[in-house]
Amino acid sequence: MNSNFSQEIILEDEVVLLRPLQKSDVANLLEISMNEPETWQYSLIRANEKENLENYIQIALKARENGLELPFIVFDKKSGKYVGSTRFYDIDLSFKTLQLGYTWYGKAFRGTGLNKHCKFLLLQFAFENLGVERVEFRADNNNQRSIAAMKSIGCRVEGVLRNHMPTLGSELRRDTIVLSILKEEWFLDVKAKLKSTLSCDS
Repeated sequence: MNSNFSQEIILEDEVVLLRPLQKSDVANLLEISMNEPETWQYSLIRANEKENLENYIQIALKARENGLELPFIVFDKKSGKYVGSTRFYDIDLSFKTLQLGYTWYGKAFRGTGLNKHCKFLLLQFAFENLGVERVEFRADNNNQRSIAAMKSIGCRVEGVLRNHMPTLGSELRRDTIVLSILKEEWFLDVKAKLKSTLSCDS
C-alpha cells in the first residue's frame, strides 16, 4: 500500500474545487448519471442509474482505502453545481507513477475550459506534492473527444495497446491509446502552456 490518503485533500482555483469523493455524493451526481447516457459510451465501469452509481463510488472508496486510488468529485464554482468526477489510480509511489482518469462531466460543462482547470490542479499536485515522475493517461482509441482533450493539456502519445481489453456489454475488444506527461516536461513547458490557457477559458 502506498498511502491511505486519509487527509482531506482539496484542490481548487477560482473556477473549480475538487474534494475527496464520498458515499453521500450519490445524491450530487445522480442527475448526470441517470439523464446523460452518452457519458458512459466508452466506460468500462458505468455509473448510469442509481445502483450503478452507488457501486461505482463504493469501488472508488475501497480503492482509496487500499492506497491505490484518489477519487474526487468536481464542483463548478460558477454554477454552484457538482458536475462530475475524476481520480488518480494505479498509484505506485515507490515507482513514482500514477494514472489520471475516470474523468467525466455533465454535458453542459464539456468544452467549457473546466477540464483544463481540473487537470492543471491535478497535475500540479501529482508532480509538485506527490513527487511523481510520470502521469499516464489511457482511453479507448475510438474516443476522439477524450484523446483531443488529453493532447490539448500537453499529453504525448506513447502508443496503442491493440485488442487490449473487452468492451462493456459487447464481445468486441478495444484498442487502448496510452499518453503521458513526464515531470521534466511539466516543469519545462507543459505547466506554463496549460496555465496560459486557463485565463482564456475562465
